[in-house]
Parts: sequence; structure tokens; C-alpha cells
Amino acid sequence: MMKKVLRIIFHPDFVPLLIVIFIAVLAGRSLLFQSGYFNMHDDLQMMRQLQMEKCFLDRQIPCRWVPDMGYGFGFPLFNFYPPLPYLIGQGIRFIGFSFITTVKLTFALSIIASGIGMYLLAKEFFGRAGGVLSSVFYIWAPYHAVDVYVRGAMNESWALAAFPFIFWSAYGLIRSDKDQNIKWTVLLALSYFTLFTSHNLMLLIFTPLFGVFVLIHLWTKGKWLKLPWLLISGIWSLGLAAFFTLPALLENKFTQVEGQLVGYYDYTGHFVTIRQLLVSRFWGYGPSVWLEDDGMSFQIGHVHWILSALLLVGITLYAIKLGMRHKKKIVVNLKTRPVLLTVGLLLLAGWIAAFMTHSRSTPIWLAIPPLRYLQFPWRFLSIVIFGFSFGIGVIPHLLRIKPKFLASLFPGSRIFGHVWGFLSWLGMTAVSILLIILVIVVNWNYFTPEHGRMGPLTDEEKFTDAAWELQQTAGIYDYLPNTAVMAPQGPREELVEIIEGEVEITRESEGTNWAEFTASVNDDIAILRLGILDFPGWRVLADGRETEHYVAEDEMWGRMYVDLPSGDHDVRVEFVNTPVRTASNYISLFSWAIMFYLIIFYRKAHKIA
Repeated sequence: MMKKVLRIIFHPDFVPLLIVIFIAVLAGRSLLFQSGYFNMHDDLQMMRQLQMEKCFLDRQIPCRWVPDMGYGFGFPLFNFYPPLPYLIGQGIRFIGFSFITTVKLTFALSIIASGIGMYLLAKEFFGRAGGVLSSVFYIWAPYHAVDVYVRGAMNESWALAAFPFIFWSAYGLIRSDKDQNIKWTVLLALSYFTLFTSHNLMLLIFTPLFGVFVLIHLWTKGKWLKLPWLLISGIWSLGLAAFFTLPALLENKFTQVEGQLVGYYDYTGHFVTIRQLLVSRFWGYGPSVWLEDDGMSFQIGHVHWILSALLLVGITLYAIKLGMRHKKKIVVNLKTRPVLLTVGLLLLAGWIAAFMTHSRSTPIWLAIPPLRYLQFPWRFLSIVIFGFSFGIGVIPHLLRIKPKFLASLFPGSRIFGHVWGFLSWLGMTAVSILLIILVIVVNWNYFTPEHGRMGPLTDEEKFTDAAWELQQTAGIYDYLPNTAVMAPQGPREELVEIIEGEVEITRESEGTNWAEFTASVNDDIAILRLGILDFPGWRVLADGRETEHYVAEDEMWGRMYVDLPSGDHDVRVEFVNTPVRTASNYISLFSWAIMFYLIIFYRKAHKIA
């Protein structure tokens, strides 16, 4: 055991990773060291975590239907809303933390994970100093603070953590030897699974960039035989996430998804200006609104965009110089410079993504209709900060290049190597430290909740009275079943309502995805209305036999109705899997079984590979 500990401590990456984690903790200081809670736009994090916990306790795994939202009538939240952050949060809950602490720790972990992922990626191209620098810039990008402290966008924050891990594992797979294929394929599949189950919309804007990155490195390294392994990892990640992705894709037609694309959520009302991107230092905790009256910031960050612009100009001039000097060998020269190509690609992608936040990009949005599901063009800032932060890591790498004039002073001498080695290390370290201090100081005040402090709040206060009712109704149209003409206008008061007939209801009980009661019908027939919204998967059993349920023609909220004949009936209402969900669950179960087999028996699989 001691040998393993010493091996970890003396590993070359141990100190750099400690630095990254420490700096990430600084960014999440309010989350980790202040008691209480903070205001955010998406103030449903505790409610979603509560619903996930209720599903676990009720053995509804995977969780799909949540009982308390939709004004207490329930709706299929986790059939469509990516569940990974709340699965992570549930692990924290099992340790014994409160819901408030769980949400804050889950946010903080996303910040730390994003820093570690960016370090691992950038280190492969620029060394450890460049890895730390890229990581710090990624952590301390203003939009990262917007996601956590302003919007409270838990899922997008975890998507930011997934981006660098996906690039890192794909690059590891491409450059690895044949006997490492399985290891890196597993890591890439897990990394992409993280994105699938964190923020499915981010796949729209991230995957094209990832595809270009992969093609560039397959080309520069001549590793086209790695393409099947990359495809296997992609299919495998889809299999791992199938329990969520396939129902979310194939069953959204049963919800009023179009309601998320109109009115306030129409993307045309949320473009930002060049001033907001590059000039303004405004910081606020309000909403995104029409034109420039926004209450929140969309700045890229002065340090980020200025350094990125200078680097991109430098790379462009260098490429032009290569082209003028070796017109016939420009492709060959670029092929031998994978660092140059990668930095250029991600910096250019960052600027293209910045353009996509501006109204001038409207023709592109119109030409690619699926983009409208992003709702907010400024979501492209996630790609901006990813590309810019990575590219800035090349600065220490550039400082290690040998200048010809210094080499000429010591021709054929070892002194040059020692002199330049020391000067290179000194300059690289000094510049990196100065840039790290600069970006943290410039953006320090952004990484804090509104008013710079947490408000006093307990779990009990959040889950009672007006606060509880607000969380029940918030986001009610997000996944409202299309059997409803309108969202419920009041909280559910009873599980069963008697619409017609003389009926006595007794022994009521219910869970997250089921309800039971006994109905004693004294008339020839009785019509009952259930306080549950209808959606594919709900079925009603009377005395153990499935009974038809329906939504009445004059029913506005989409509640289920059932007719019962005279007599005593034990009624059970349960939410079961549709064929799509069942198939998806089995695909995921099979994919995870393979994953665990390869992890547990990796040495054996390693030999086979």
C-alpha cells in the first residue's frame, strides 16, 4: 500500500494536478466553504435531486417519471432530461449530505473535473506547464462562472467537463500502440457517455468539431486503422447511454417539445453583440433578454480573446510563410506539425463559435434547423472557452523553441543546451505564473454567488410552502404530455376524483411510478379521474386485469380517466416501460456488462488485444 502511495506522490503529474485542483477549489470556494444556498436561474436543482432520490428509494431505475413536478400531477422528466449530474448527486446523498450541500458539491465537482480533463488533454500537446495553463484558463473563463453561479446550469457545467476528456481519450486512442486499443476505447466510450447523459443538445455543436479533430490526427499520424476503434467507441457510448438517449429521441413526439422553441425560447431573441462579447465587463445575475438589455454577461474574457487572437494571427502568418517558402510542400510541412494544426483548429473553432452567437450568423441557423433546439445562441460560448483555453496552453511550449541566434553563439557546444534549457524553463515558468495570476485576478469576482454570499436556507424550507409550490410549477411546459391542452392551473389535491357515480375510495397509497386504491362502486358504473397526467407507459389494472383508461374530450390538463363497474375493486396504476424503453434498457445493460468485464478482466483482454 505504501509503495502505491509513494508512486502516486512521486508521479510527474501529481504536483501539476494538485495545482489544478487547488485553483479549481478557488473557483468553487463559495460552493465548498460557505453555508446556505444561492439564487440561480434554473432553481430546480434541489427538486430534481429529490425526485431522483425518490426514484431510487422506490426502485424506479432508471428514473423516468417524477411524481411531484407538474404541480404534483407528475411528468416524464428524466425520460428526456439528462440524468448524469443527478446520479452523481445521488452518490453524494448516499454519503449523508443534505440536498443543499449535494447540489453545491455537484457543481464544484464539475469545475474540478473540467480542470483535470483540460490538463490531461493540453499536457499531451504542450507539456505539463501548458497543461496547467490551459486548465486554469478553462476553469476561470467568465462563461464558466455564468453557467454555475448565474444560470445554475448543472448539466451544461458537466458537459464542459466532458469536452476535454473526449478529446484526450480520442487522441490517446489514435496515438497508442495496438495493445492499448481496448484501454483507450473504454475511456473514450465513457467520456462520450458523460456528454450523452449530461447535455444532449451540446452534441449538436461539439461533435462536428470533434470529428475534424479526429480526422486531422488520423491523417497526421497515418493511423487510419484506428478508425474502426473510434467507431466502436462511439457506438459503445451510445449503447451505454441508450437507456436515456433512445427514449429521449424517439418519444419526445409525445410531449409538447415545440413549446420550448417559441416565445422567450426562440433563438432569434438571444443573439449577442460584439460589444458584449469582446468589450463589456458588465456582470449581472439577471436573465437573457431581447437586444442589449440582458441582465447577464456574455463576455468571452479580455485575457482569453486577446491572447487567442494574437496566437491565431501568429499561426496564420507562420502558415503563410511556410506556403511562400515551400509551395509544393505546404501540406507535408503542416502534417509534421500536429501541435500547430490542433491549436489552429481549436482557436479557429472558438472564433467561429463566437460568430455563431451574433445575429450575422442567422443564415447558418436557418440552413441548419436542428440548431434552433439550442434556444440560446450564446450557448456556443462553451465551444469558445474550450477552444481558446486549450490554444493558450501553447504559450509555454513556444518558449521552449531554440532561437538560431543563441545557437550560433555556442556552435557545437553543450553549453548552449544548458543555457537555453535554464532560460527556457525560467521564462516558461514566469510567463505561465503571470498569466495564471492575471486571469484569476481579472475574473475573480465573477466566481461568486449574487451579492457575494450564500443566503440562509435549509432543505426543509426549500421543500415546503411557497418555495415547494414554485418548484412544482417551474418548467411545467418543458415535458408536458401532448394529451394536455394546457398545463395544470392548480396543485393536485386528490389522487382520485369521482366524476360520476356513487363510489367510496379507501386504502390510497402511491410511489413515484405507481398508485393503488380500493374503489367500492354502488352504481352500475362509475367514472374516476386520476390525479396523474397520461403518457405512454401508464396502465390501469382493476382486480389484476388491465382496464382501459382514457383522456376525456373536455379534459384540459391531460389527466387519466377510468370507468369501473359496480362492486369492490382493487385498482393499481403503474408506469411501465414501452417497447422503446425496454429495448433501450437492455442495450445499456449489455453495453455496461461488456464495460465491467473489460475493466475487471483488463489484463486478460489486454493480452487478447
